[in-house]
Amino acid sequence: MRRVAAAPAVLVGIYFITLAAALPLAAAIGFGINEHLGSSLTANDVADSVNYDWWQEFVSQGSSFTLTSTFTPSILGFATTLDSLSGLIDKRPIVPAIALALGFYMLVWVFLQGGILDRYARGRRVGAYGFFAASGIFFLRFLRLGIVAGIGYWFLFAYVHEWLFAKWYVNVTRDVAVERTAFYWRVLMYAIFIALLALTTTVLDYAKVRAVVEDRRSMAGALIAAIRFIVRNPGRVAGLSLTNTVLFLGVVGVWALIDPGAGGSGASMWAGVLLSQGYILARLIVKLQVLASETAVFQRSLAHWGYSAVPISTRPEPPVVEIA
Repeated sequence: MRRVAAAPAVLVGIYFITLAAALPLAAAIGFGINEHLGSSLTANDVADSVNYDWWQEFVSQGSSFTLTSTFTPSILGFATTLDSLSGLIDKRPIVPAIALALGFYMLVWVFLQGGILDRYARGRRVGAYGFFAASGIFFLRFLRLGIVAGIGYWFLFAYVHEWLFAKWYVNVTRDVAVERTAFYWRVLMYAIFIALLALTTTVLDYAKVRAVVEDRRSMAGALIAAIRFIVRNPGRVAGLSLTNTVLFLGVVGVWALIDPGAGGSGASMWAGVLLSQGYILARLIVKLQVLASETAVFQRSLAHWGYSAVPISTRPEPPVVEIA
């Protein structure tokens, strides 16, 4: 957490990139709402409070793969978190416009992660030039690792998910007469699948950490080294993962308690906006803290504290022309 707090520019930059990825989608829905309402009397009702009848009419005007189809009650407050998790583990199709924004966001993350990990590994300022130089050095390497990651996640969702939910779950609950028992089996399937996703993500994270700290050019070697590190330090890795999970659940739990829901116009609306942005900021802090803590655990285990193999890039001095 100290490493994250010592690099506020990283957090601010990531927040505005997140905002930039979301704003075009929000603007498109806002334009659609404005066009649909026009200067009708319903517009006043919608501005003052939630008008569910109009809401259903607006959503139903397009197909299920348009951006307006995502404008559902599940976008309000804590329901968004539950809906996102449900969409992930249930393999819900993504609207093309959101998939495009998500692809852009992930690509930017891939570019910036090298600089972020290098900054956290050194534990001191490197300047904007050094940060982006490190990002550029590892961008193509992380893209290659991303291809491997994509294959791994594809296998989990295409085959493991199918086996767990369409085969195993169906077989074990075929003769179950108690709904509660079937629910427990469903929860077990979710737990297994989420654990496999978390393990895959952890291996990829430590591969990136080893690539940055040790300046590894081979991503296959970084993956093997990451697996070797996890196998040799299961207690530290599992303990850190559990701590980070508890921290994440704590942030989500606080949001569930203070979630303002759908406010009216004026001050209550802006209070809701500020609270929701605070929650997004807290989620980003946790995301960065995971990277920083994994870097710290790896460095502490191998006596690499404050070390990164890549030399810090400094901006060259401009040439000085002496006029006689």
